[in-house]
Amino acid sequence: MDDGIIAGRLLVATPRLADPNFRRSVVLLVEHEEEGGTLGVVLNRPTEVPVEQVLPPWSELVTGPSVVFQGGPVALDSALALAHVPGTDEPLGWRALNGSPAVARIGLVDLDAPPELLATEVAKLRVFAGYAGWGVGQLRSEVEDGAWYVVPAESDDAFRDDPGRLWQDVLRRQGGDLAFVATFPEDPSLN
Repeated sequence: MDDGIIAGRLLVATPRLADPNFRRSVVLLVEHEEEGGTLGVVLNRPTEVPVEQVLPPWSELVTGPSVVFQGGPVALDSALALAHVPGTDEPLGWRALNGSPAVARIGLVDLDAPPELLATEVAKLRVFAGYAGWGVGQLRSEVEDGAWYVVPAESDDAFRDDPGRLWQDVLRRQGGDLAFVATFPEDPSLN
């Protein structure tokens, strides 16, 4: 069954998704295995915690805003990072998402590695506390229930200067009915 759920795609919360952890969220899928579940990071939840405060060695490489993003509700005491690495090499301390060609040069960073290994290779870097995770078949069920739209990602989605507009912008660029959904009010009862 081709439902579009692969690493490198985006999950965009539908207006029906009321869970506060994911309301109006945009999630980049970083791993998807039919037998092992799915892992992603929420791209549009910046915190007020500076990267300098939690991962000082990496703060110089972070793309603005230079804060930790809340990647999801799972393991909030752990961090992971995404980096855009131009070119064709696969530097030490970086692993490509191996999914959609549009995000082929975005990958996961080994935050235990010395930042100097990647300093000259990284064009953009963002740090996330926690992640979003789904067990085998769970995400597919949520998509079928109408909680998520699965759409293509663009390479800059993970590193936007204005992540607060990402939900609307991703929906708008899809065109058709999804572009219309981008106009859905924050609180429909006030409409």
